Amino acid sequence: MRYKYLWTLLISLLFTASVQAQGIPDNNHDYLVTLKTDYGDIKIILYDDIPMHKMNFIELAKAGVYDHVTFHRVINNFMIQTGDPSTCNQDKDYDPTIISKTIPAEIRHHHKHVKGAVGAARRGDKVNPMKKSSGTQFYIVQNARSGKHLDGEYTVFGKVMSGLNVVDKIAAVKTNEQDKPLKDVRMTVEVETVKRSDIEKFYSFEYKN
Repeated sequence: MRYKYLWTLLISLLFTASVQAQGIPDNNHDYLVTLKTDYGDIKIILYDDIPMHKMNFIELAKAGVYDHVTFHRVINNFMIQTGDPSTCNQDKDYDPTIISKTIPAEIRHHHKHVKGAVGAARRGDKVNPMKKSSGTQFYIVQNARSGKHLDGEYTVFGKVMSGLNVVDKIAAVKTNEQDKPLKDVRMTVEVETVKRSDIEKFYSFEYKN
């Protein structure tokens, strides 16, 4: 009986480790991420087949790394970029060691820079030939035609489920010559655990088995 218990415990631990390695709560649930801004909410799903980026993002979001940071680079008719912890205007209580400088590229050619695509920012090829992603910064594509040249070059790890109108509003704010908004646009990030069946039902999202 004891061996049976230990075997069951081992299987459970292995399953939990496998799920965590994939950056998902379990096989029947997923994380729904909400970026809350003064312009409205943007709801995002992160792809299962981009596990390192997904797990990293969820860990940072839960720790509060993304709260009160700005959309520091905004280019209308292209994309909006955020995730730089140095733009936060409040004291933080998270452990800074959870922030990785870079994440290995997870470029999947079936994840394109469509409108609402969530991609990882990175440094250019000359200093970053392996196309490693920033440990924190990401962008949301506003115009797919303007983002086509990024396909195969940057890791796309998620997609906006609702709030594309909010993306448009943020993209339209006035900026300076460095593409920084003249008035700060800040966000806070919430992470919910939601049934995958509900995500498919309410957001017309199809999980790949």
